[in-house]
Amino acid sequence: MAARRTDAAMALAGAAGSLLVSWLQGANKLVRSGGDSDSLMRLVQVRDLLAGQGWFDLVQLRMGLEPGFELHWSRLVDAPIAILIAAIEEITGDGPGSEAIAAYLWPGLLLALSLYFTARASRTMGGAQAAFPAVVLALAALHFMGIFVPGSFDHHNVQLALVLGMASALLGRPGSAGGAVSGTLAALSLAVGMETAPLVAAGAAALALCFLVSGHMERLTAAGFGLGFAAAAFIVTLVTLPPREWASVECDAWSGAQAGTAILTGLGLAACALVPALCATARRRAFALASLGAVTLVVALVAFPACLADPYASLDPLLKRYWLDWVSEAQGVLSLFAGKPGEAAGYFATPVLALAFLAWCAVSDPASRRNALVLGAMIACAAAVSLWQVRGAIFSVALAAIPLAALIARARALSVVRGGSVFTLLLVFAWLVSFNVVWNMGAARLADLLSKAPPAANAAAGGDCNAATDYTLLSGLSPATVLVISNLGAAVLANTDHRVLAGPYHRNVEGNLAALRALASPPEAARSMAAEFEIDLVAHCPGNDETRTLSEAFPSGLLAALSNGQPPDWLQPIESGQASNLEIFRVVRGH
Repeated sequence: MAARRTDAAMALAGAAGSLLVSWLQGANKLVRSGGDSDSLMRLVQVRDLLAGQGWFDLVQLRMGLEPGFELHWSRLVDAPIAILIAAIEEITGDGPGSEAIAAYLWPGLLLALSLYFTARASRTMGGAQAAFPAVVLALAALHFMGIFVPGSFDHHNVQLALVLGMASALLGRPGSAGGAVSGTLAALSLAVGMETAPLVAAGAAALALCFLVSGHMERLTAAGFGLGFAAAAFIVTLVTLPPREWASVECDAWSGAQAGTAILTGLGLAACALVPALCATARRRAFALASLGAVTLVVALVAFPACLADPYASLDPLLKRYWLDWVSEAQGVLSLFAGKPGEAAGYFATPVLALAFLAWCAVSDPASRRNALVLGAMIACAAAVSLWQVRGAIFSVALAAIPLAALIARARALSVVRGGSVFTLLLVFAWLVSFNVVWNMGAARLADLLSKAPPAANAAAGGDCNAATDYTLLSGLSPATVLVISNLGAAVLANTDHRVLAGPYHRNVEGNLAALRALASPPEAARSMAAEFEIDLVAHCPGNDETRTLSEAFPSGLLAALSNGQPPDWLQPIESGQASNLEIFRVVRGH
């Protein structure tokens, strides 16, 4: 109990320190989003929920073609944020102020949870001396990763906290309680977003392998995981899906397909672990687990084969080229090495080092083999996902802090026992290589030294229209439909009462295509589209990367004309008398 209190105190102190640094730096995504459209859109969804939108109604009415489009996000994230904002407003009586306070409290609480789970898991892996290094390493990685910056209402920080909790419970003492907690958190992470599906599958597969090999020792853990996973999947389905959608199939969100598969596999794993006829011998366990895997695969192939394919295969080629290929989190880590070697090294180096240490532990220490297998499977899976989409690195870097803290603890023990400068240097070296920010800075500096080209100027600095103040003029205008690049769609919704066509969401295909074609078409053709889609205002941000990219790709288009300072005569500039990075034009009808 004392260890738990110590870990909780370190986690709270670390989270408070991170928020304090962010406050001193003026980092707040509600003030300056940094391009995090998802956090702004989440806040819009929460506001809609508080304003009376139905619990099961996820349609965003102010984005896309009329009457809007349905987001694939979960109310499981909207609900606690809404409750927090409502509770603060009840106390303070200040609506905007309650959002500002929640902007700090929500990511702070999630960061504290993440640090706590990391410390607990590191104690299991490396003993009491690993807890403090784990908090330090995780805090450094997560702070600079930016997913816990004030105003981070996006769901990735929720998923990370749940995955770290799942890993911590799996690494604990074998038993039904730890297994049930792990299975419950695994199912919740899937309900929040399907990005964690590979991680959950890797952790469950590693646990199943441990059960196959060790039998009775892992029996209760496997049973607890299966029952917790199935029960949580069932409850989540009741809470988040209306009865008419219990048999639905959605590949990008929690639906009847995911719920049915989760309940099937969870109960199946529990049966494999609890039924004596299925678990008495290694051969029987192997047959039972193989049969469960085969049944699950057949169900997936028959019931929802499309979900096993490339999720973006059917995306319009125009959107893929001029939207998806420019979304940073949809790119792989390897693709970053050419343009951002420091960022790529920061994402990949510590997970690889962690996997190497876990492999050494598995070979040299039979007592740690089980936990090395479970944690190694999850880190390897997250690292593999990051090769395809960089969002996987959020999980691999955070999970890597657990074994690397154990590495530092071992180096410290050697330094204490052996003494001398050599082992002291070894401890310092262990600390340095365990910080992903060291790899980031080192690789970036090396790339600069090897490159003959001068460093590129950041043309968008201060002019990318990611600040809330850029929308002051627009917010004062009567609600209308605004034509704007997809990067800024969520910002318009969060800072004004207007609606937009485009936003960086793959379900908004028609709205994104309409906006892209209007901006890329010659001004006269764009004029007809503006009438067709009832566009009243056009917002132009010269310093945004998307603006420059589309202007260069379509030099005769409307966006290029605006960027060249040559607006067509059917667009009337709206002046405010105040400096702003966002230019606003009113569509003149019948001109």
